[in-house]
Amino acid sequence: MSLRRLVLLRHGQTDYNVEGRMQGHIDSMLTETGVAQAAAVAPEIARIAPDRLISSDLRRAVDTADVVGAACGLPVKFDSRLRETHLGEWQGRTVPEIEEGWPGAIAAWRSDPAWRPPGGESRIDVVRRAQPVVDELDEEYASAPDGTVVLVAHGGLIGGLVSGLLALPTSSWPAIGGIGNCHWAVLARRADHPRWRLAGYNVGT
Repeated sequence: MSLRRLVLLRHGQTDYNVEGRMQGHIDSMLTETGVAQAAAVAPEIARIAPDRLISSDLRRAVDTADVVGAACGLPVKFDSRLRETHLGEWQGRTVPEIEEGWPGAIAAWRSDPAWRPPGGESRIDVVRRAQPVVDELDEEYASAPDGTVVLVAHGGLIGGLVSGLLALPTSSWPAIGGIGNCHWAVLARRADHPRWRLAGYNVGT
């Protein structure tokens, strides 16, 4: 056995969240509310006593992770594989704008994890690039079976990675709902069984 608990924390509120715009790989910024959310969640994550803190390298995740890392007394490692879904031509657009330009495409994207926005990634693509981060942690924690790691990332990535790590059939992935700003998911597993189980989802302060 190796890594025993994985906490996936979404970044704080951004200017794009407020405007209802799709972010993807765009480097949006935390709002004052987002900074306050990070400050509020940091002591909650510190109480989990993680061993490691890894963040997406997009600014909204970096700024959230820096606050959490200070509360935990941990340095933050950055990994581009934890970035949000690249949304291609949809990035920077609102849902009504997307619906106008690509009628019916939002519904298709939300219901089919294999569907890609034009020039972007599918949810399956995102999990394929992000899951090796967890696989590598498993190898690193092979001799420390009680390890806990926090990943600071993005809503779409978290929903997909939870689905992938739980080995859900892709047809069931849309059943894993959204996650709020500075809310988190917890995956855990027993010492005598390698399979992940969902211990908490969309948990907040």
